[in-house]
Amino acid sequence: MKKILFIILSVSLFSCSNDEDAAPSVIETSDFTNALPLNNGNYWTYDVMGTTTTRDSLYISGDTIIAPNTYKKFKNKNNVATGFYCTSVNNNGVRKDGGKLLLSGDFSFGLGASLPVGLDLNLVDFIIFKEYATSGEVLNEKSGSFSQDFNGVPLTVEYKLKSIGGENFANYSSPNGDPYTNVKSTKIILNLKVTTTQVFAGIPVTITVLAPQDVVTSTQYIAKNIGVVYTNTLTTYTLDSTAATTLGVPPTNTQTQEEFLDTFLVN
Repeated sequence: MKKILFIILSVSLFSCSNDEDAAPSVIETSDFTNALPLNNGNYWTYDVMGTTTTRDSLYISGDTIIAPNTYKKFKNKNNVATGFYCTSVNNNGVRKDGGKLLLSGDFSFGLGASLPVGLDLNLVDFIIFKEYATSGEVLNEKSGSFSQDFNGVPLTVEYKLKSIGGENFANYSSPNGDPYTNVKSTKIILNLKVTTTQVFAGIPVTITVLAPQDVVTSTQYIAKNIGVVYTNTLTTYTLDSTAATTLGVPPTNTQTQEEFLDTFLVN
């Protein structure tokens, strides 16, 4: 009987110790997100610097319904965007939900722009920002595959699109020197694997064109009461050299693009 009582007490003490050591629960907040100006008529212009220097003009055109929710629709002047961020939200809907920003619409990345394949994904309430996320936390993930023809070569593309929690900055200076307060970052990562199946002597052989790798890493810096103030996007890939020759594209490519907020009007 004493032995049974000792075991019960030991288990109880162990359970209490585990409860005390448990990580504190995350406090869900929405103050920062609620202050982000998603109102009709708001606009932001960005100087885009990469292989060339261009300018994007992004604005909120009005409400759009993607059943069953209502979103704010983002558009670019003349429907033209060159920066990763402005391209990502162009003609798409964004809404707030409990400290998060959700995007619905088409996420596209043009064929041959910086990658040897094109990408056009339909996203529904994809989390692009969560204000109470921890650094490195996976906010959302979408994966799948599709077929694409490139210069007559049939390709199978496997993709994984992820959004990742970033850092918090009480004071933040953009690389161009512009100062901001109360800034949070968020990250978008695109991982690709590309294969092709060729027939040799009647036998189908699968060849890896692009081994699984992160080909796009884009970090957005968001200031309270303003929106995105700076975006840094790294695009890089390394192909199989023989496959690169067959496709007629460089075997490796690395580009860095920056989007600097220039002017804005929010209400």
